Amino acid sequence: MKMVLRTSQLGYPRIGEQREWKRTLEAYWKGERSKERFYEEMRHIRLSHLQKQRDAQIDYIPVGDFSFYDHVLDTALMFNVIPERFAQTPLDPLDTYFAMARGSDAGEACEMTKWFDTNYHYIVPEFHHGWVPKITTNYVLKAYEEAKKELGIEAKPVLLGPFTFLKLSKGYTDTEFPQLAEKLVPLYEHVISELHEAGASLIQVDEPSLVTSLSETDVEHLTNIYREIAERLPEVNLLLQTYFDSIDHFEQVVSLPVKGIGLDFVHDKGANLQAIKTSGFPEDKLLGAGIIDGRNIWKTDVHDAFTLLTELQEIVPAERLLVQPSSSLLHVPVTLKYETKLDQELLNGLAYAEEKVYELHLLKTRGNYPTDEAVKQTFADYQQTVDTFKEASFRQATNDSTDLGFPTHRTHTYEERKALQEKKWRLPFLPTTTIGSFPQTRDVKRTRTEWRRGELADDAYDTFVKGKIEKWITIQEEVGLDVFVHGEFERNDMVEYFGEKLNGFAVTQNGWVQSYGSRCVKPPVIYGNVSFEKPMTVKETAFAQSLTAKPVKGMLTGPVTILNWSFVRDDISNRKVTEQIAKALVEEVAALEQAGIEMIQMDEPALREGLPLKKHHQQAYLDWAVEAFRLATAQVTPTTQVHTHMCYCDFHDIIDSIKALDADVISIETSRSHGELIETFKTNVYDKGIGLGVYDIHSPQIPSIEKMMTVIKQALNVLPAQAFWVNPDCGLKTRTEEQTIAALKNMVAATKKVREEWKVSQ
Repeated sequence: MKMVLRTSQLGYPRIGEQREWKRTLEAYWKGERSKERFYEEMRHIRLSHLQKQRDAQIDYIPVGDFSFYDHVLDTALMFNVIPERFAQTPLDPLDTYFAMARGSDAGEACEMTKWFDTNYHYIVPEFHHGWVPKITTNYVLKAYEEAKKELGIEAKPVLLGPFTFLKLSKGYTDTEFPQLAEKLVPLYEHVISELHEAGASLIQVDEPSLVTSLSETDVEHLTNIYREIAERLPEVNLLLQTYFDSIDHFEQVVSLPVKGIGLDFVHDKGANLQAIKTSGFPEDKLLGAGIIDGRNIWKTDVHDAFTLLTELQEIVPAERLLVQPSSSLLHVPVTLKYETKLDQELLNGLAYAEEKVYELHLLKTRGNYPTDEAVKQTFADYQQTVDTFKEASFRQATNDSTDLGFPTHRTHTYEERKALQEKKWRLPFLPTTTIGSFPQTRDVKRTRTEWRRGELADDAYDTFVKGKIEKWITIQEEVGLDVFVHGEFERNDMVEYFGEKLNGFAVTQNGWVQSYGSRCVKPPVIYGNVSFEKPMTVKETAFAQSLTAKPVKGMLTGPVTILNWSFVRDDISNRKVTEQIAKALVEEVAALEQAGIEMIQMDEPALREGLPLKKHHQQAYLDWAVEAFRLATAQVTPTTQVHTHMCYCDFHDIIDSIKALDADVISIETSRSHGELIETFKTNVYDKGIGLGVYDIHSPQIPSIEKMMTVIKQALNVLPAQAFWVNPDCGLKTRTEEQTIAALKNMVAATKKVREEWKVSQ
């Protein structure tokens, strides 16, 4: 039987089976690896990923998806999109690369924000008027040649497309887009030409911006870009790849002069399939059919996937079909082989990247050998594990009642609450605080690991955590903060911690995914109905409060963030899961209040992240997301001050929903965007307390007093002075103790100076 279906991979997780990538990266930053050893270790990791995919008999194996930090940053450096503050200081290319990502003496790090609606963060490219269009290095070509030389793999190069690259960049106006594209596209043409000349038969160009709500002008820009590339390079085969949703301008996109179009058939809500059925598909193009979920960890229902594949073959012949994941597998863990503690019934329903690659091969084989009994049996056996998992008792959902059971509105207005809270707390002008976590030093991680392994008794572990809390309460007193936190030393992660405590969650041993840079997170798995079991945060917070007369905030993660930063069950709606989480948090909030904790911070950094990519779906999401937050917080007394925190995303398009949360104080990032976020509040009046993060905690650089004073003063020109709080832009768990103390001392000193200047000016 002639094999006609082929498999194509869009991208593989970078971090390695045991996070070798992370350890190599951080060792280099600490000076524990020479540059030569760093490159060699990264090369070994990179080649091992290619080998895995070859072993799984993937037909089109990607190269260019591997990165030392972020693929958008890779693209920016390749095309010399380097901010002037770094370009003016001669640095080794690798040093420049990491300076842009993390900051250096040459200047502050580039802005970082969320990659579409995922928890992956990319470095925002910064164009400037002095930008010199040139190629610094064709890193994708090097990766292609390496795969061919070292492993004999004729790989599929992957590039971030020019339209999306420009859409994700800053430093230019909308009217300047065509002129910038005119300079950028020839650079792409040169890179693509070199790849073609080296032997690349198919080149993947990622354009995920095509699944957002595009204007007719956007479509015109897109068309012009790809027409020019086709005219200059008519012999090159490009696969224009989209993911995360459907494309609205279907006929225009599939008519672009490219060899193939990659579509997401998992997260498209049926729109891509319907468009193909209605409009057909060009007879001269490949269709990359994304039918394996690249963003969640559940096993694929291969029967349903194969049925979809069969439907597509009625329109697109098998020889023009590529069986693909819906997106890069960057967003899922690497392999299940180290998950030895999960319940077998749950484990049977999971698939990480390695298993998803196998699923691609399974579907291809089933299609290419339709009468082979052994193939059919293997396929049936796999489907049986999926069916058994779906029928498990823990998958049975609660009823869909619309009765939330708790109020969703505070008993007093914000103005009424504000007066009562000011009388209760008597905080100074520009109160200072932090976002929640303090450094997770090696001894913290080591002690927690020993306790989890059963090598340390519960009492000894509690004593250790209390010692850390006591130490940092003392440090906060010495630094001079006005509102304290307990430091979260008992928590491994702001979502995973709650996943360990709530019913309906499971936590994995090795389910790590990259969040930003070397920062990896281990999302918990929501497999069943979520409910409260017992207080989760009261013991440590109450202990911290007993050590000081200053208020200590109770620290909780909000329902929408717990949802968005977990792997979520796919058999009921996200809205229903979020309601379950919110109801569980109602009981935790009540327990904190009962223990005397009357400042409660419920963080929602992922509220904006979960915003649907299509504008017409966004308001419905925001409505139930806001409702969930209010459900979790509305029952508190009027003197209890509710805080929330958000970070690293655009706020201007959700400002009304942020107001609707009805939190007493919101803290948001502003330092890494170089104060640009403050501009949002010039045209969007915010009438509640707000803390604009005055320094970037993701950079090892110690912010100066003067820089922080500048940010504070900028904010005071826009915000009501009495509403403004001063804080870092995020939690401090990734920083060293020395960096944290030095930065906080400067923050408090900057605040005191501004207070004095403000008094004089009034």
